[in-house]
Amino acid sequence: MNKKKIGLSALVLMIFSTIFGFANGPVAYMQTGYAAIIWYVLGALCFFLPTSMMYAEFGSSYKDSRGGIYTWMEGALGKKTAFIATFVGLASWVVWMISVSQKVWIPFSTVFAGHDVTQSWSILGLSSTKTVGILASLFVIVVAFFVTKGVQSISKISSIGGIFVMALNVILLIASIVVLVANHGQFAEPVVAKSFIVPQNPAFQSPMQLISFALYAVFAYAGMEQLGGMMEDIDDAERTYPKAVFTATLVITIGYALSILLWGATSNWAELANMKDANLGNVTYILMNNLGVEFGSALGLSHTTALTIGAWFARFAGLSMFMAYVGSFFVLTYSPLKSFILGSPKEVWPKKIVKLNTAGVPTLAVWLQAGLVVLFILGISFGGSNASELYQILTNMGNVSSTLPYVFLVAAFPIFKKLTDVKHPFVFFKSMKMTWFVVILVESLIVTSMIMTVVPLLMSGDISNAFWTIVGPIFFAFLAWLLYENAERKYGKL
Repeated sequence: MNKKKIGLSALVLMIFSTIFGFANGPVAYMQTGYAAIIWYVLGALCFFLPTSMMYAEFGSSYKDSRGGIYTWMEGALGKKTAFIATFVGLASWVVWMISVSQKVWIPFSTVFAGHDVTQSWSILGLSSTKTVGILASLFVIVVAFFVTKGVQSISKISSIGGIFVMALNVILLIASIVVLVANHGQFAEPVVAKSFIVPQNPAFQSPMQLISFALYAVFAYAGMEQLGGMMEDIDDAERTYPKAVFTATLVITIGYALSILLWGATSNWAELANMKDANLGNVTYILMNNLGVEFGSALGLSHTTALTIGAWFARFAGLSMFMAYVGSFFVLTYSPLKSFILGSPKEVWPKKIVKLNTAGVPTLAVWLQAGLVVLFILGISFGGSNASELYQILTNMGNVSSTLPYVFLVAAFPIFKKLTDVKHPFVFFKSMKMTWFVVILVESLIVTSMIMTVVPLLMSGDISNAFWTIVGPIFFAFLAWLLYENAERKYGKL
């Protein structure tokens, strides 16, 4: 019986739902205003499009592999480098867990209050930052407990959340158009040519600081490698996949650009920047609330009714993001971990780590991962940062850690192209000249933006932010090296 293949339209939708993040628009708008648009366009052309084709070539050659990106890099970079690089990649998911376990409480509180009230929470007289840190730690422990029991059905929440997030985009578009019509085309944030090039934010005025924002654009397109290994499931993959990627690139790029522009229809950047309680963690809900208020006013409703609509807009956004966060958290607590453990050399891991329970979950590995996440959460939360600083640190950590694995993946690609003991059923980059040109371009973008994220922090004396931004990848690289060195001492060359 022939397995049903994935067609063009279905693949475009899969890519869109995997890559497009509704919260990226509000975060980008808060960071640099309209000036974010050009970087998101460049991110699509210089990162998303070329790397997607690289992953397709990797995926088609290793379509039967269980090791994911580890297998992709193993043939080109060797087992040791591939192991360390993939382990650092695992760090990106851990950092994501550190960030989301704290951010998840913002939409949770918004569902009930209509706005973010986490900054007023207190347990036993502790500050709100420390209180959220404790709640985040409990969240991680509870999720780890249920994951070890094999409760995978909760991941369906993420698909429901995905539907709600799609609805958020529709609400943003329709409500913004209504407000613009009512205001005779007048944007809350004036649309002038300079604002699309020069950010209003003082933190992104210099060329060095502005280049660091490129990392936000790269991060907004992260995750395509998860679909690169599906080539065998795609109908007429050699034609369908490139078409789908080109189509999705166009749709997602326009989606991000339009999203950033439309937030300016109802929210003035300076007013947002001067809001005491606004931060990168709750900006989505603040902007959604304001969108609802402006929408109600545009319809000629009373101020009280408009405020009520704003609160419900925020609640809907909170419910959507909460379900998406929780569903993905359950899946990502064990999926990348299990894939890496089963795909990498078994000699590297202690036997108890690789042992699966009756539910097919590496129990000890899940608990060790949870312990690490809790350790980092408490370290950051009790480190003296306020809420605004906390979410800036978490955003930087997530961006750097999530982007670092691409440095190794892209570097492995030209070496992989020359391998003669591997079949190459799908070839997009026909010549090595083009391959090297694209690799150098993408690597330059990734490495430069990562460096520019850390260097300004060091130059401004923000040592705490700089430390937490880079400590995750360094810690995991060192841990991976220790594990591999220990295995080689026991078993010789692996």
